[in-house]
Parts: sequence; C-alpha cells; structure tokens
Amino acid sequence: MEVRPAPDIRRQLKQVLRTGDYPHIKVSRVFCFRSHGSTARARARIWAFPKIWQMALNTDPAYIIEVLSEKFDHLSDKDQTRVLVHELAHIPKNFSGSLLPHWRRLFKNL
Repeated sequence: MEVRPAPDIRRQLKQVLRTGDYPHIKVSRVFCFRSHGSTARARARIWAFPKIWQMALNTDPAYIIEVLSEKFDHLSDKDQTRVLVHELAHIPKNFSGSLLPHWRRLFKNL
C-alpha cells in the first residue's frame, strides 16, 4: 500500500469546515492522506492520536483523514463531501485525540 499527502483533500476539508458547524476542530492539527492499493472496504478512515502518544512525544492532539483512492476518487463531489463529514463526526467536541464510535443517532442524517 502506498500513502501520500493529499493537499486536494485538505482543501476540500477546509471548505467543509468553513461551511459547517465545527468550531471544535483545529484544522492545523488535521492531516490528510490518500492511499493506493488498500484492500479495505472503506472509502475513508480517520486515525486518532491517543493521549499516551501525545504525552510520549510532548505534542498536541491530532487526527489523520485517509481517503482510499480506489473507493473515494470516483465519487461525486457531493458524495466525497458526505464521506469527509462522516469522518469529521468521529472527532469529539474536546478535540482530545480520541475517536467517537459509530452511533446511530449521530450519523442518521448523513
């Protein structure tokens, strides 16, 4: 599997953050990557930066949004936005580096 930074996804993400209600998300601490060759079924996934790693490396919370090229790139702009919003919904209001699980009520409107 090959993974590279995705500046185009970062631009899309910034647009979503500008138009949505995400005051708790620190865009400077959200990183975007595109993978090629993954066998996962997902279109995108979000990676956390747990507290123990933050403490060990003496750094602030962060998140990585990875889009899986084979499953994400062919989607319409609307569907790509929907996928990014879904991934952002996993970030808790305290921006702690942890992730929120899939809760039916949280994702019912996506």
